[in-house]
Amino acid sequence: MTVEKLGFKKVLAITVIVCVAVALAAGGYLYYAVFLKARKPLVAVITIEGPILRSEDAAWYVDMVNYALLNESIKAVVVRVNSPGGYADLVEEIYLDLLELKKVKPVTASVTMALSGGYYIAVAADYIYATPTSVVGNVGVIGVAPPMLIPSEFYLESGPYKVTGFSKLLFSFNLTRALESFVSAVETGRGDRLKLSSRELKKGLIYFGAEAVELGLVDEVGSLQKAVKRVAEEAGLVEYEVVDLNKAVERELSYLWSYHNQTLDWRNLTLEVLNQIQPPPALWYIYLPPKSFAQGISSTETWVENMTVEVFGGGGGGLVLVDKSHGNEVSAWEFDVLIGELAKRNITVRFVSGWDELSEGLDNASCLIVACPTVPYTVEECDRVEEFVKSGRLLILIFDPAYEYLMVPELFGPIDTLSTRFGMSFAKGYLYNEEDCYGFYRNIYVRGFAESSVTRGISTLVMFTATHIYATGGVAWASDGTYSSAAERAGNYTVIALAGRGNGTVIALADLTLFREPYCYVEDNYRLILNLVSAIAEVKVTPPAEKPAEAKMYQVTEPELPVGTVKNFTEQVNGEKHLVRWIKVSELEVLVERPNMTALYHFDENGSLVWWAADGLEVIYDEPIPKPPYPLTKGKSWSYESGYTLTIQGRESRGKLTGTEKVVGFENVTAEDGTVYLCAKVRYKETDRFALDGRNITIVYEGYSWLSSEAGLVKDESTIRYYENGTPVMTEHRKLILRSIKKGQA
Repeated sequence: MTVEKLGFKKVLAITVIVCVAVALAAGGYLYYAVFLKARKPLVAVITIEGPILRSEDAAWYVDMVNYALLNESIKAVVVRVNSPGGYADLVEEIYLDLLELKKVKPVTASVTMALSGGYYIAVAADYIYATPTSVVGNVGVIGVAPPMLIPSEFYLESGPYKVTGFSKLLFSFNLTRALESFVSAVETGRGDRLKLSSRELKKGLIYFGAEAVELGLVDEVGSLQKAVKRVAEEAGLVEYEVVDLNKAVERELSYLWSYHNQTLDWRNLTLEVLNQIQPPPALWYIYLPPKSFAQGISSTETWVENMTVEVFGGGGGGLVLVDKSHGNEVSAWEFDVLIGELAKRNITVRFVSGWDELSEGLDNASCLIVACPTVPYTVEECDRVEEFVKSGRLLILIFDPAYEYLMVPELFGPIDTLSTRFGMSFAKGYLYNEEDCYGFYRNIYVRGFAESSVTRGISTLVMFTATHIYATGGVAWASDGTYSSAAERAGNYTVIALAGRGNGTVIALADLTLFREPYCYVEDNYRLILNLVSAIAEVKVTPPAEKPAEAKMYQVTEPELPVGTVKNFTEQVNGEKHLVRWIKVSELEVLVERPNMTALYHFDENGSLVWWAADGLEVIYDEPIPKPPYPLTKGKSWSYESGYTLTIQGRESRGKLTGTEKVVGFENVTAEDGTVYLCAKVRYKETDRFALDGRNITIVYEGYSWLSSEAGLVKDESTIRYYENGTPVMTEHRKLILRSIKKGQA
């Protein structure tokens, strides 16, 4: 070590010592100036501000409470609360320390926002003031269940719950226990002043200050000054000084202040953010605005992308098709137990992601399962399904209002485009029962049944976040006292219904979760699955007569579009329309203009896409993306795969694009200018994966394009799903139709 470095280390050490000495001196002076030199008794004000998310947040407040407890100059304390709460055990820690303080010195609260855990803290006070429009209440808990353990042969754990800590099925009971503790704290703190029952408290309602006074949640409308005056009188003080304890201890607790001062604005919190701060499993006494709550919800499990899957049960026993062609957020994961029981009957289950393939497969299927679609069914598709049922087959409709299965903007509607064809409609909202529930108010009991093959041998079911069904053929009803979140009233709610059409049967169920392990083992849920298996096995299928060959074979050749050709399209994205202009600017380049973006596409001599760029964004493919293999005939398919370099405002990252396309038929398509084009209808699916700022982004494009020999692309309809780290974050529905075309000079 050189002399210079040794000298530097000595200087550094000295500097550290001096800094520590100065800090101690400053802290000592602060203590002396604020407390020892106080000529009058002190009333301390402790401000609980913002969300309590980390242990440092709680430590900051706990240390102030201890300051107030141990310092003899402080005779009384006002707790000023402006908080939506926070992590459950941190809130409880502050609450319990305030109870200890209250044993020695009078404590009064003054609240502006005392929601959830913020109110939990406030009820530790002897007396609570609020302004007329303070927000108070929201008693309740948000729980994030443990994820499913994916086993490894390399990383080993000693027991089934060593990693997750909790049973996923029983985690809701922990939520209920935490809620009972919260309610008990409110009832103990408020005593006879409280006018709300335990049941009413558990609803989680928010009250303005004036109403909160009437209900006994707070004592009086008044300002901070009034709270200070009251607590001083309780302490028997005539002359006193008021000290802002947050500022007074800021220097001495600077190591905590630096952490606490970084607390996030509660309005920007989502469950995703909370999960990063306190990974699941977790319990929160916190209020999140509804929009933040909805945006942040995500499944802790891996989502399975749409694909065609076959699960064989030996063959010859029948065929069950599961629709995946309408953005159905289901996979073999949900139906694992059902698939296993069907396999015992030699019944094959296929998940089908394309409507044309599904429509063709219905001829030989005994059952069609439609669960949680996010894309509406067309009239023609409903006709095809109705024809299937009339021929003596079985249709099972399943809807689940839980976010894990459906994106929020599309919670309701798509399945009803099909179910209403059979006299059934799935209701908005969800069912709940605060008195008679399985560990959690949304886990409802079903105890009313009519005689039917579906309900045979069943006395009790449990449904996990279910809706209800409008139907005349109900065969199962939720237990008494069950409410609808949409109707806000108790009722006799149907959760399983039957309908007949022709020689076939339709079964509608209001919950999907009960099919999954471990939920399928609760009460008689497994018996319901077995009854459905029996119903499927009883369907007899007569193969249709062989269809005559098509009289004419169609094909689409490669369009000739000279330089200067301009095509105008009308594009509709989630219902909003705008103009798109397509311009062939050279033999190898095409310009596409949208209202919010202009993109330039560069092709090679073979017509394959090499790169494209748009407004600070550029993509260069490792392998060019090929054009369609003209001429296009029915059944022709192709696929492609290429890595690429993505550059966004100078920052590079890598991605990968894969795609499959198939000509499924030919249709006449009318453009907006009235021109009719014979088009090849091409079904496609593209999956685009790339990394961006530490996040793994996946975009899945699924849909149909219509290509003609005269104009190329005439029409396109697609659903685009966006995933971040495997979690769905957004869905778009796009439609494109040709308005006009003006070809350039050859």
